[in-house]
Amino acid sequence: MLSNARLMKSLDYTFQDEKLLKLALTHRSVSGNHNNERLEFLGDSILGMIIANYLYHHFPHEKEGRLTRLRASLVNQESLADIGRSLKLGDYLSLGAGELKSGGFRRDSILADTVEALLGAIYLDSSNVDICRQALLKWYGTRLETITSEPTLKDPKSRLQEYLQSRHLALPIYSVTAVFGEDHNQTFHVQCQVENVAPVQGSGNSRRYAEQAAATALLTELGIE
Repeated sequence: MLSNARLMKSLDYTFQDEKLLKLALTHRSVSGNHNNERLEFLGDSILGMIIANYLYHHFPHEKEGRLTRLRASLVNQESLADIGRSLKLGDYLSLGAGELKSGGFRRDSILADTVEALLGAIYLDSSNVDICRQALLKWYGTRLETITSEPTLKDPKSRLQEYLQSRHLALPIYSVTAVFGEDHNQTFHVQCQVENVAPVQGSGNSRRYAEQAAATALLTELGIE
């Protein structure tokens, strides 16, 4: 494992209490009680607030619905995992033997959760939201500069729903067809069904992401995606 000093330089923050940094990097596969889940919970709230504040001031003419979609495009698992990779968090993670063997250090869900945990750890270490904001906005870098308010940023489920509503069709029905894996590494399979179209499947490491994948597959089937 690389030194904390190198990681703190990448994070643009120096921890006073490096135990918090270590905890933020500790996955639950290492310990059921001493892991980064509580920090992730805290960081998730701070992340949402900072990004919402950024969008509120940078898009002064956008309505609440569009701002919500913009925020979702920035705080989703894919975006956070991308940040995690740019920070090379996989080199610093503390994982259980099973996760190490299965390549957990490069899994989107683990990287995304760790980004949130680090933000929570920085807040506890500094007791300063402004410091969290400065670090987080640096992590995002040009991702914020290129964000747009185009309607294509709507998530797949929203686009599918709007498509069906515009044609006065019933809303899609999502159902979980299977769940595989251990509690800390589950894969959900979800079926999406609408009128007059064969059901399609989607999968992801949460029901939410599986539903989005299924909606994307159905949009493709309809020739929209």
